[in-house]
Amino acid sequence: MKPLKQFSVPFTGLKLGKHDFEFEIDDTFFNEFDYSLIKSGKLKARMEMDKQETMLLLNFHVEGTVKLSCDKCLSDFEQPIVLQERQIVKFAEDNLESDDPEIIVLNRSESEIDVSGVLYELINVSVPYIKNCGDAGNGQECDKAMIKKLESLSGQNKEETETVDPRWEALKKLK
Repeated sequence: MKPLKQFSVPFTGLKLGKHDFEFEIDDTFFNEFDYSLIKSGKLKARMEMDKQETMLLLNFHVEGTVKLSCDKCLSDFEQPIVLQERQIVKFAEDNLESDDPEIIVLNRSESEIDVSGVLYELINVSVPYIKNCGDAGNGQECDKAMIKKLESLSGQNKEETETVDPRWEALKKLK
């Protein structure tokens, strides 16, 4: 069985109206995507599917935590994720591409939709661009020993750049 098979939702046998689905997202989910920014996490996703004659309206609610590396001190920390998004699925005779990122176009002969890619993108977009331990809201702070080490190393670099190589001094005289 493919690990992402649970994210394929059959919709042909369903009546018109709203239907609820729940998904557990863990490390195996993120490992299925190459070059994933997130390697570890534990999230719950709820999807409400409103089936209509010509389209499906998908409302996602995802809540949980993902493990990230701090950009400042490089330690791992838990980042809470809470998001709500909507996705529209339209049916067409031909496989057309939609210019709108909120619309997915499916062929009328399709009987199920795979929402793993949609969930993966929604979770990745909700991760902050600058990942910092202190910004996660869980009371965790950056590793003080690592911050001191970085500050001491940055001080050494300033001293090295202030010491001018005598060869450069000779070249400056040529001006």
